Amino acid sequence: MNTFKKLTLVSALSLSFIAPEVMADTTWNVSLWGKRRAFTENVEKLAELVEQKTNGEFKMNISYGGLSKAKENLDGISFGAFEMAQFCAFYHAGKNPTITVNELPFSQDVSLARVAEIYTKVYQHPIVKKDMARWNATLLMPTPLPQYNLVAKGDVLTKLEDFDGQRTRGPGGVLEVLTQFGAIKTGVPFSEVRQSMDSGVIDAAAFAPHAHLATNTTNIGTWATTNLNLGSGDCPVVMNTEAFEDLKPAYRKVLLESVPEAMAYYVENYNTNAVAGYEKALQEHEVTKVTFTPAQTAMLDKVAELVRKDWVLKYEKQFDSQALLAYTTGLFKGE
Repeated sequence: MNTFKKLTLVSALSLSFIAPEVMADTTWNVSLWGKRRAFTENVEKLAELVEQKTNGEFKMNISYGGLSKAKENLDGISFGAFEMAQFCAFYHAGKNPTITVNELPFSQDVSLARVAEIYTKVYQHPIVKKDMARWNATLLMPTPLPQYNLVAKGDVLTKLEDFDGQRTRGPGGVLEVLTQFGAIKTGVPFSEVRQSMDSGVIDAAAFAPHAHLATNTTNIGTWATTNLNLGSGDCPVVMNTEAFEDLKPAYRKVLLESVPEAMAYYVENYNTNAVAGYEKALQEHEVTKVTFTPAQTAMLDKVAELVRKDWVLKYEKQFDSQALLAYTTGLFKGE
């Protein structure tokens, strides 16, 4: 065998060994932010399942901040800068008004698994689908979060009037209720929450457990609420609609069928790590737990009802906000 034939054979054999590892029939770019954490495990698990079930032919390249800023992910999806992303409704309520219904204070203590079911059904509502279609976007799955609770620094709250003057960082649903009792909505970047609380720029922050752990509010807080139940953030995973429709039918089937498994993993992981880790941190740092009385929760819900009505009035000219609220309220009540 001459030298040329030997080189050709070696090259062919080399390619046959590396091709399965580096080549995929379809690759999606996925835009997240921050770093891998409990909040992103639904996407990580989904990518793992899809690649596994397609023998590596359909892969997802997950980027943490390398493709877009968090508040620009929906824009990126709209013009196909990437195929999948995660975003939070409260980042830009004007861009996605319909799904902000999930962030309203419903004063219901529901499990994380149930939150996932509720959000998924809301995503399937025709009003929501029409709203997201403006962005060439299809909602794939939620990133369910527990009801937000406060971690605060200062004197322990004993009555609702103690919120008066409290500078609080948090999402709209929670703060729109607390401001009725005198709390002051104060915006600081997520990365600066602990420093801001430590220096007195803010007195409290309303987060889900994973975010309290990420910002270390538990390390400097003196008290924390246990049953505020005034809502949480809605941070869905979204796809570029054209990219989704262009998928091979087999890949589309695998993607959709993998969502329930990814969500089940996410819920178990979040409860085991984020929720348990948060409770452990509160105990280790001797943070006093504040549990509202039935009378106090009834008063909070009374104000929450006004917030929900204001939401309807705010969006009634854009879509049938009353119908969407009624539908979502029924889901939270288990109807």
